[in-house]
Amino acid sequence: MAAPAASDPESFLKSVLNHVSSPAEPPQNRPFVTLTYAQSLDGKIAGKGGKQLILSGNESMLMTHWMRTMHEGILVGIGTALNDDPQLNTRRLPVRAEPYPQPIPIILDSQLRFRSNCKLVGNYGSGNGRQPWVLCSEEADPKKRESLENAGVKIVPVKSNPQTGKLDLDDVLSILRKLGVKSLMVEGGQQVISSFLSHKSSSTGKSAVDSIIVTVAPTYVGNEGVGALDEGQLPAKVAHVSSTVMGRDSIVACRPTES
Repeated sequence: MAAPAASDPESFLKSVLNHVSSPAEPPQNRPFVTLTYAQSLDGKIAGKGGKQLILSGNESMLMTHWMRTMHEGILVGIGTALNDDPQLNTRRLPVRAEPYPQPIPIILDSQLRFRSNCKLVGNYGSGNGRQPWVLCSEEADPKKRESLENAGVKIVPVKSNPQTGKLDLDDVLSILRKLGVKSLMVEGGQQVISSFLSHKSSSTGKSAVDSIIVTVAPTYVGNEGVGALDEGQLPAKVAHVSSTVMGRDSIVACRPTES
């Protein structure tokens, strides 16, 4: 597939995410899922201990914000929420009279470590952002839940794995679909990206991800960085869809495949 001009991120995204931008109906048991992240030339996406790395250039960051307008929800893990204090909005896009669609901020946080004084809650309280949703374990502390709900956070309990304590991704996606989220953009951090890359549906045996868009920055990080996959995890097989260049960065779009 020939990529549109590098200066037109919106057209590029529509060409590689046509299943999201078209009227196609998502699966009944989960949303359409787009997994996206930036990495260095040596495959690092973050620093050790969850330290944030600024890898994307201005042009590819603009593309990411366009991508947010195309999805109803945007999901990160609690590590990213605590370390980066993200806003998960479309603030980098050009000013226009008609407001851009804003995705629902969704946080995976099994033990409710989410802070009520973060930017997501502040933006919602001031009318500059959508209500953040925090997905937690069904066994999470009721007092923490009440405190966050009083601050304006929507709490959504889901099943967790009794061995690992991590939230069950099948249940996460099923509940989000039941709550009306038909398209989901997964942005990070490392544990969340790794989990989605290696996860297969318990009912279908297929990947829970529909599209993968990776920004490759022309830089090396070295031993102080961590990659997209946890040690020992096997990613889904992928097929190349399209590639382009935005500013200094290379953008690669793929889709999981069974062969």
